[in-house]
Amino acid sequence: MQFTAAQIAMLINGTIEGDANAAVGSFGKIEEAQKGQLAFLANPKYEDYLYTTGASIVIINASQELKQPVTATLLRVPDAYTAFATLLSKYQEMVTQQMSGIQEPSYIAKSAKLGQNIFIGAFSYIGENVTLGNNVKIFPNTFIGDNVKVGDNTIIHPGVKVYHDCVVGKNVTIHAGTVVGSDGFGFAPQADGSFKKVPQIGNVVVEDFVEIGANATIDRATMGSTLIKSGAKLDNLIQIAHNVEVGNNTVIAAQAGVSGSTKLGNNVMIGGQAGIVGHLTIADGARINAQSGVSKSIKTPNTAVTGSPAFDYTSTLRSQALSRNLPDMEKRIKELEKLVQQLLSEKVNL
Repeated sequence: MQFTAAQIAMLINGTIEGDANAAVGSFGKIEEAQKGQLAFLANPKYEDYLYTTGASIVIINASQELKQPVTATLLRVPDAYTAFATLLSKYQEMVTQQMSGIQEPSYIAKSAKLGQNIFIGAFSYIGENVTLGNNVKIFPNTFIGDNVKVGDNTIIHPGVKVYHDCVVGKNVTIHAGTVVGSDGFGFAPQADGSFKKVPQIGNVVVEDFVEIGANATIDRATMGSTLIKSGAKLDNLIQIAHNVEVGNNTVIAAQAGVSGSTKLGNNVMIGGQAGIVGHLTIADGARINAQSGVSKSIKTPNTAVTGSPAFDYTSTLRSQALSRNLPDMEKRIKELEKLVQQLLSEKVNL
């Protein structure tokens, strides 16, 4: 598919500098792009490539000042990164809209209700009483358990498993290999030292506009629901335990884990490999640094913490700076001790 600068400018509300008829058919990084490709410049570190790139069209910030002539047609927008993301989303929508129909072999229960313009890839399983909304795209080797509901425009990538009774909202994306609704980790210790499994009879509810990365695991609730609220973004390889609540527009980076019954507020940011113990409350806007271990509730909104156990971010950085200076401080203290001993000795001799 070919698109002109004029057509792209309409999609992203950009201002054209150069040839409005310049056409592109693919995307490229600004340092590698060739003729017929579109690139963008948002990071000032890559500015030099603006003057050497082979791209036919480049999206740039409206505030970008040119230091040299450019050969590419420029599209100026308030935020180049956001505009490029919007353009990629539009392109992806166009590609997925072309996918429709049911590939064979697949199993679809007779009681399942399918919306309009859906796609179901080969070797997929759609269970009893499943409801799929309009424009749902389910890629091959996907399992959708009994009584699951999937909202309009949701995309479920290959190998995803959605267990029985779970609910997935509208405009959700779930990437390959993720499991939604597996049993929560509930075992009751017995007098003989063994553990008795506690049945997990709840479900998982994923609200609208959520994105879940590859190979994430979200456990079903013991009772009630594990809840991923609207706009949340989960990276790859994340563990969300039973009865956890993830707030609106909260983002969690790869390899992080949230233990059972913890409630994350809205707009929380959690770095990679962070761990949060169970039954805590994390206030709105909290920022948890990568590899932090959170063992106590964060009650004050917009608090930043780091370390294990996690403490206030600024205080921890100061402590780390002081600890790096300890050898030098020890040396200075020893020199002062020698000076004091020398002064005392001289006083005694007097």
